Amino acid sequence: MNTLKSAPTLGARPAAGPDPGRAQRREVLDGAVFDLLVVGGGILGTSVAWHAAQSGLRVAMVDAGDFAGATSSASSKLVHGGLRYLQTGAVRLVAENHHERRVLAKDVAPHLVNPLTFHLPVYRGGPHGAAKLGAGVFAYSALSAFGDGVGRLISPAKAAADNPALRTEGLKAVAVYGDHQMNDSRVAVMTVRAAVDSGAVVLNHAEVTGLRFTHGRVTGAELKDRLDGTEFKVDARLVLNATGPWVDHLRRMEYAGAAPSVRLSKGAHLVLRRTAPWRAALATPVDRYRITFALPWEDHLLLGTTDEAYEGDPADVSATDADVRQILDEAAFSVRDEQLSSDLVTYAFAGLRVLPGGPGGVESARRETVLTEGRGGMLSVAGGKWTTYRHIGRTVLRKLAALPGTARTGFAEDAVPVSELVRRVPLPGVANPDAVAHRLLVDREPGTRLDPLTARHLATHYGALAFDIARLVHEDPALGERVHPDAPEIWAQVVYARDREWAATADDVLRRRTTLTVRGLDTEDVRARVAKVLEGRRP
Repeated sequence: MNTLKSAPTLGARPAAGPDPGRAQRREVLDGAVFDLLVVGGGILGTSVAWHAAQSGLRVAMVDAGDFAGATSSASSKLVHGGLRYLQTGAVRLVAENHHERRVLAKDVAPHLVNPLTFHLPVYRGGPHGAAKLGAGVFAYSALSAFGDGVGRLISPAKAAADNPALRTEGLKAVAVYGDHQMNDSRVAVMTVRAAVDSGAVVLNHAEVTGLRFTHGRVTGAELKDRLDGTEFKVDARLVLNATGPWVDHLRRMEYAGAAPSVRLSKGAHLVLRRTAPWRAALATPVDRYRITFALPWEDHLLLGTTDEAYEGDPADVSATDADVRQILDEAAFSVRDEQLSSDLVTYAFAGLRVLPGGPGGVESARRETVLTEGRGGMLSVAGGKWTTYRHIGRTVLRKLAALPGTARTGFAEDAVPVSELVRRVPLPGVANPDAVAHRLLVDREPGTRLDPLTARHLATHYGALAFDIARLVHEDPALGERVHPDAPEIWAQVVYARDREWAATADDVLRRRTTLTVRGLDTEDVRARVAKVLEGRRP
């Protein structure tokens, strides 16, 4: 069932509350029996929901927070093969990553996934020599069939011309290779929309308080709406646990004695205002296994990441003062001090990688997907990478169809086999961003106040869906005003996030539907005005 609504102007909001569609979706969830209930609206759960809905199954997806509200929006924003995975011998994983990366960039999300050149500096006394890294980037590019050029070495002078903030003292050479990057929150929201367009029913801010059982099998969940306290249920023939760092918490709801299946690694990042042009990303080896990144992203500089074992409550993860110091200290290996002032930091965030259990430190652990089946027939999935999220979704769907007991429920018979699904279905809004930005400027009506920076921002974050936002501005020119004078976002995006992208809180809008938080612009005044729009009032 497609629950998307047309987006009204600010003054046309019904009196039923911030999101009348939310109550309708909750009633649908409570009153039907679904083929599949996905618990967890991170990128893995969303991918499974998308592919399952494409296969003809009736799918429900719920999340205790916002979609991609935890780990999935706290990544390094990369769609990449994983150069450092060659260090652990994961050649097959790198090749698989490259394939998925190029499919995303060319067919599935060319409007959201962008090419990015990487410079890997080799310093005197560093953990790796120039010959080794030169051979490594060549092998890396070979695994992608040289689709992004040939990995090679360049001179320090050439690298410094591209990145004036590059530290050149002791710099011997620079290895060059190609990868891609994205805004992970925007890709996640578009994937949720793709799942809904395929028939899934979704609800964020809906917490599972217990599982439902029939003859010992998990057949649904009890839930509580975190926004208004309403309790409801979802019945389903199969339940998938895709709760990321909380995967073992839900497994213990199925069986109290369930042993831990994963371990967690914390990764923190910093966002800083840029003081110089950045024409290439920096990937600097810190030690044998770790690389620290300095990435041009959203007109800012993204630094990170850390990699340390985490044993606390996943809800409490954050970037600490120690994380900030570590990230800045490691960035200083290759970035000049004037770019690393703490005064330039606009945002710090942290997420949790979900890793397979096993010996050794988390920094050398393989980034692989963990699949487990519980005593009650619930399948749990965790881990993996953003780059391969489509592949993981198909893999999990195959596993669900092969579970013992699915023959009794008829699950497999009702689904189109994964092998018969269209493999490169694009995400909503697929279009050339340059063409979209041009049309937004050429076709705008007098008084709409859509400046070139905003047009470009809309085109690269919404693709062709940017025209829906432009129509809101045409209907109400006040929506063309910027939310903050130092950011390209406009009020029409807040309305659109509320009405078409399931945003229910200020954080949903400011951190995951727009870039205002990462730019350090979510002031008290901005948050209060966004809250008014979410309530159906004018800012």
